[in-house]
Order: sequence, then C-alpha cells, then structure tokens
Amino acid sequence: VQLQASGGGLVQPGGSLRLSCAASGSIFSIPMMGWYRQRPGKQRELVASITSGRSTSYADSVKGRFTISRDNAKNTVYLQLNSLKPEDTAVYYCKAAVRADYYTVSDYWGHGTQVTVSS
Repeated sequence: VQLQASGGGLVQPGGSLRLSCAASGSIFSIPMMGWYRQRPGKQRELVASITSGRSTSYADSVKGRFTISRDNAKNTVYLQLNSLKPEDTAVYYCKAAVRADYYTVSDYWGHGTQVTVSS
C-alpha cells in the first residue's frame, strides 16, 4: 500500500490550501484516514481524522479552520486549510489504517508535504 500526498506550498497568512492523499495497492477498505503535522522543533501531532462513515475529529488548534473529507471510491483523503496562520507551518503527513482482508488492519504513512505560512 502506498499513500501519495500533494498540495502543500507557500501561502500568506489568512490564505488557504488543499491537501490530498491517495491510497493505492492491496486495499479492501480503509476504516480510518487522517492528517498529522510536525512543526519545527515539535513532535508529530494529529490534526484531523475521518472514518469510512465520515465521522470526523479535529485538534483544538484547527477547529473551525480546517476541514477533513474523503472520497471512499478513490481511497483519497483531503484536508482543506483555511485562515492559515504562521503557526500552521509544518510538514503535513497523511496516515491510513488499511484493511487488506477480514483479519488484517495496518497503518501506512504518506511522505510529508510542506506547508509554509509566511508573508
């Protein structure tokens, strides 16, 4: 299973970005998908997650500004980042809990995509 992330970049404070992450390979279903970030000098932290039933969860720091969504048919998760702040600058990683068969669920990570918020 591979996760391919895209959509990072440089944006001014108050701006928006949309991240995408597509999973491919031997996939029966993906019960959970999420986005994490690692800010400079900080540990990796959960930003948002979404179940296959589209139940969502957000870190307090991004509630009301970021929106996670997914397209189950495309095995793709999205993160819409609005009202960006300099403190949102980080490498963003997607993660998927993938069910390959009835018994097996494994976690996979995508490569990071850099988001820089600066004027």
